[in-house]
Amino acid sequence: MTGLPKHESRALAAPFDLNGVGRYVHWGVVQLSVPNLIVIGLMIVVFAAAVLLPFPKGRRRK
Repeated sequence: MTGLPKHESRALAAPFDLNGVGRYVHWGVVQLSVPNLIVIGLMIVVFAAAVLLPFPKGRRRK
């Protein structure tokens, strides 16, 4: 028991069991865990969106 109330300990718990064997993707000498691969993919998507989406247009000064 961590000393936290039951509802707080559930909120801090991982959404899945982290004590199991990890899953990895292999590309030659490169080995990545699946959660790291997901994070890298999301970072690439956010970067591409930041580059491709137009900046919001502000009011022009006169």
